[in-house]
Amino acid sequence: MERDNLWAPWRIPYIRGLHKDEGCFLCHNLAHPEQDDANLVLWRTDRCIVVLNRFPYNNGHLLIAPARHIAGLEEASEEEMLELTKLVREAQRALSMTLSPHGYNVGLNLGRCSGAGLPGHIHIHIVPRWDGDTNFMSVCSDTKVVSQSLDDLLVEMKVASAEHGLPSL
Repeated sequence: MERDNLWAPWRIPYIRGLHKDEGCFLCHNLAHPEQDDANLVLWRTDRCIVVLNRFPYNNGHLLIAPARHIAGLEEASEEEMLELTKLVREAQRALSMTLSPHGYNVGLNLGRCSGAGLPGHIHIHIVPRWDGDTNFMSVCSDTKVVSQSLDDLLVEMKVASAEHGLPSL
């Protein structure tokens, strides 16, 4: 039986980097504001950063993290906790204006055994969802189809954010 291939070349950097310790990409992004577009940074504040996930579960998958390299909620200050929560709200608003999802998954993975790919720097995932977005590709092939480039989405979200004054903390 002949089989068709679905090419996903953007996954190989992730696969090759699974066992490398290249430091914290969030801290790298924070230290290089001149590279915000290349690093897919949507917003940065004094206490936090919001980036598009380079290896998304769905189109628009964002990561929201404190600027400080901390591993858990117990290390976060009240100000950081408040800003993280406000950024979740503002990210949801921006995603709604840009992509019109039907719902969201919002959550934290605390520790490597919970699925945290970066256990040393806490971050919140916000994943847009649509009715029926689990289809035969993910069920039968363990493959997710992401329908928009990260660069195009970053531009759209920055435009929508500027037009609507987001984030408004």
